[in-house]
Amino acid sequence: MSASILIVEDDENLRLALQDNLESEGYAVEVAADGRAARAALAAQSFDLVLLDIMLPDTDGYALCRELRQDKYPARVMMLTARTLEDDLVRGFEAGADDYLAKPYRLRELLARVAALLRRGGVATPAVHRFAGFAVDAKARTLHDAHGQAIALTRTEFDLLVCLLRNPDRAMTRLDLIDAVWGGLAVDLRTVDNFVSSLKKKLGWCDTSPFRIETIRGVGYRMEIDDPA
Repeated sequence: MSASILIVEDDENLRLALQDNLESEGYAVEVAADGRAARAALAAQSFDLVLLDIMLPDTDGYALCRELRQDKYPARVMMLTARTLEDDLVRGFEAGADDYLAKPYRLRELLARVAALLRRGGVATPAVHRFAGFAVDAKARTLHDAHGQAIALTRTEFDLLVCLLRNPDRAMTRLDLIDAVWGGLAVDLRTVDNFVSSLKKKLGWCDTSPFRIETIRGVGYRMEIDDPA
């Protein structure tokens, strides 16, 4: 079962981008734009992690975090804020936060910290993906074919494969892939095409393969799998 995450963030663009990137990693994500919506979501279900903005329109993250701790809510809490003075950090940890990440943050760092907090909480994150006879272990970062033979991928090729597997049948733009795989770095769009081509070759793709990394003209790519086993 996927780890569940609540994003509490009033900036709509940032909230939706966070949701999209975390769902791409295989997490179950809910969002809230203010303290009232956050409290309703927290009362309705149990979350493994709360990503909590400090500056909210109807409250602040410190107060909401204190409420969670007073109610003995078990979720880990990561505060996201542009306020980086030492006093702000201390105040966040005193309120009960488990981690504190300053804006603007790098996507790779955010995802790594999310995974680390979930591990500390004893929550398993999606690890093994099987498709067309292949086995991809996201934690061990290994790829084996149907005969158990290891297939060597570069770090970027591996990240690209995992991203596509976590979004089956979804059209992903090249910019989506750059955000998820390259952490939003300034990467030429043709670089994405080159890595997709290299990945297909290493997977031995041909017209009769039970999976496809389809090119969507003018958009990007979509992973299609006929036989997940």
